[in-house]
Amino acid sequence: MLVLNSHADHDLPLHDADAETLSLAAAEEVERFLAYRSNHAPTPLQSLDGLAREIGVGSIHIKDEGFRLGLGSFKALGGSYAVIRLVLEKAAEVFGRPVDINELHAPEVRAIARTMTVGCATDGNHGKSVAAGAQLVGAKAAIFVHSGVSDERVAAIAQYGAEMIRIEGTYDDSVAAAERICSEKGWIVVSDTSWPGYERIPALVMQGYTAMLREAIAGLAHVPTHVFIQAGVGGLAAAVAGYFDIYYGKDRPRFIVVEPDRAACILESARAGRPLKIDHHEPTIMAMLECYEPSLVAWRILTRKADAFVTVGEDDAAEAMRRLARPAGGDPAIVAGESGAAGLAGLISVLGSASHKSSLGLDSTSRIFLINTEGATDQARYEALVGLAPAQVLEAA
Repeated sequence: MLVLNSHADHDLPLHDADAETLSLAAAEEVERFLAYRSNHAPTPLQSLDGLAREIGVGSIHIKDEGFRLGLGSFKALGGSYAVIRLVLEKAAEVFGRPVDINELHAPEVRAIARTMTVGCATDGNHGKSVAAGAQLVGAKAAIFVHSGVSDERVAAIAQYGAEMIRIEGTYDDSVAAAERICSEKGWIVVSDTSWPGYERIPALVMQGYTAMLREAIAGLAHVPTHVFIQAGVGGLAAAVAGYFDIYYGKDRPRFIVVEPDRAACILESARAGRPLKIDHHEPTIMAMLECYEPSLVAWRILTRKADAFVTVGEDDAAEAMRRLARPAGGDPAIVAGESGAAGLAGLISVLGSASHKSSLGLDSTSRIFLINTEGATDQARYEALVGLAPAQVLEAA
């Protein structure tokens, strides 16, 4: 399904708060913070010329976040960054002076961090980032996971020393539980979704993603004409749409949000003209995108800067994973998890419809930008869907 953005706010300037969060100066600061991470390295920007020829577009570039900070997902940039910022702000409050990133491991700062507990709900990747950030600074972490989070993903979070709290129900149920229990215990919620009265920390999480976008822009020889980015609650999609709008201005690419057809809360909100909480349906293999209510900050940005919303099915996502794992035409092989390949799935789906192609102005000259948002965060599921283990794909690459 394709829905064009008909919201009254479409193409209006970003809200002042969002423009500040996603500003060029803020992105430079995020990159400065990253320089203090011992395992920081820019992730690959791959050119898929063979696939572009096969599906009839001018070029495809994909930012491969499966290598980000050893956590296997772009989420490594958001939650950890927010935790670091919160610890430094608490230290500044206690000391009565600014505290910079170069003091993060000072004994007096770590003593403050030890008094702090951060919590969040997660499908897997965000919780891993928050837990890793807490371990890095010496704080405690409590991570809330819902029934659909696999044991492998739970174990991947727990290895960072987090307290794991299982919640019956969906991701949205775990968000509600995290907010309630953290409030009761005096813990700090570090969520990647926002709700009325809770915007600043999710904005910091989104701000963390801009470092990835600075890297991508530095590697792109030409301005993309189209961006297809997957969405759960919408934080990444909003960060990309907002930052590219600020950076490229009137030359910004067309921006298309991609969601699972079983959990399309943003597309359904776009159809209604207001943010909606949709009903829970059958689970999707795109587990990192299985969300049923948009983040309000993300929604505010996407009403202005998204141009269209598209859904993809289970088979679409799995086929996109296989195409990246077994490339043609000399392209590099890429390990993309179920949610990581969704942007490509959205592009291929749209190209299969003449009317959708026309609506979005896609043709043989179009320059496409995608993000592989995650590697094989559940290796058993990846092998079942692709027919190869992640290590076999990387060996072939």
